[in-house]
Amino acid sequence: MKKKILGVVVCLGMALTMIGGSAAAVSADDAAADYKVGFITLHDENSTYDLNFLNAAQEACEKLGVEAVIKKNVPEGQECYDAACELVDAGCKAIFADSFGHEDYMIEAAKEFPEVQFCHSTGTKAHTEGLDNFHNAFASIYEGRYLAGVAAGMKLNEMIADGKISEDQAKIGYVGAYTYAEVVSGYTSFFLGARSECPSATMEVTFTGSWYDETAEKEGATKLIDDGCVLISQHADSMGAPTACEAAGVPDVSYNGSTISACPNTFIVSSRIDWAPYYEYAITTFMEGGNIEADWTGDLSTGSVVLTDINDQVAAEGTAERIEEVKAALEAGETHVFDASQFTVEGAALDSYMADVDTDPAYEGDTEVISDGYFHESEYRSAPYFDLQIDGITLLDTAF
Repeated sequence: MKKKILGVVVCLGMALTMIGGSAAAVSADDAAADYKVGFITLHDENSTYDLNFLNAAQEACEKLGVEAVIKKNVPEGQECYDAACELVDAGCKAIFADSFGHEDYMIEAAKEFPEVQFCHSTGTKAHTEGLDNFHNAFASIYEGRYLAGVAAGMKLNEMIADGKISEDQAKIGYVGAYTYAEVVSGYTSFFLGARSECPSATMEVTFTGSWYDETAEKEGATKLIDDGCVLISQHADSMGAPTACEAAGVPDVSYNGSTISACPNTFIVSSRIDWAPYYEYAITTFMEGGNIEADWTGDLSTGSVVLTDINDQVAAEGTAERIEEVKAALEAGETHVFDASQFTVEGAALDSYMADVDTDPAYEGDTEVISDGYFHESEYRSAPYFDLQIDGITLLDTAF
C-alpha cells in the first residue's frame, strides 16, 4: 500500500553561500525570492478545473514567497513540451502541469533537463519511469465525491418525502468528459455516496469527449434532464451543466468550486482537490534540496480533498451534519467508498479485481486491488484506476 505523506510545509533553514572565501548566511526569504516555479494549465480561469489549480498555485507561491511563472491554454500536445522548455529558459527550477494529456511531454522535458523538477497532476507513469526529477500527484477525490453524493442522496430523499418524485424516479444524471478511469471513479463514488442515503437511486451518464466544452456540457445536462434525471452532477470543467440546471430548476452538484453566484436556486455543494498543500510540500522540499515521492496522494487529512460551503437554501435539512459524520467515518477507516459489499457488477459481488496500475499500451490488469472487503483506490498509484461498470449506472454513450 502506498504511503501517504502530509502536504505540510517544512520551515526553510538558512542557506550558506561562499563569499570571498567565507560562509555568509542567506535568509530563507532571500532564497525564496530568487526561486521561480513554473505552472502549465490546459485552459485558463474560465475553466473551473484550471481555475482551481491557478488559485492553488497563487496561494502556495505567495505563502512561500517564490515567483510563479504561468503558461495558460497549453494543449495536450507538443505545445506542452515547448511551454516546459520556455519555463526552464525563464529560470524555473520546478514546473507543474495540470492535465492528463500533458504527461508524455513533461516526461520528455524531464529527460532533457535533469536539473529541473517536473511534477504532473493526474498522471500514471512516474512510478514506473524511474526518473529522479519527474513526479505524479493526485488526491483521493473519490472521497470528496462520495461526500457530495451523500448531499445528493439526502436531496433525493427530501424530494421523495415532499412528493415531488417517487422512489423509483430518483434518477441522477451525470455529465462526464471521457470514459477514463478518473471519470469512472468519480461518477461511481458520487453514485455510491448518493445511494448510501437513497437506496433507490439510479444514474445515467453521458460523455462529451472534451474536458471543457460549455455547449456540449449544457446539451448533455439538458438531455439528461429531458430523460427524467432529477439531479445533475458532472466531471467536466465548464459552467454548461450548472447553468442548464439553473434554467430548468434542477438541483445540481458541481465540481471544482461553488457555482452559487450563478446558480443560487439549484447549487447544493461541490467537491474539489485543493492543490495548495501539494505545491507547498513539493516546492519547499525542492528549495531545501530534498526529494519528494515519485507518486503522491493527498487526502482528507492533508487538506487536499475539500467541499465548498453547502447552499442551505437548496440542500436538504441536516446535510452539513450528516456530511461531517460520514467524513469522520472515512478518515477513521470505518467507511470505505468502494466497499465491495455495496455494489455488484452484472449482478455479482466482487472479491477480486486486477487493475491496470502499471500503465502499459495494452491496459492489462497487473495489480490485485480488492482486499479487506473493499477496492483500494489511489493507494497503489495516485491517479485513479477504478474502471468497473457497476450495476445501477447506465452509460448513454461510450464513444469517448
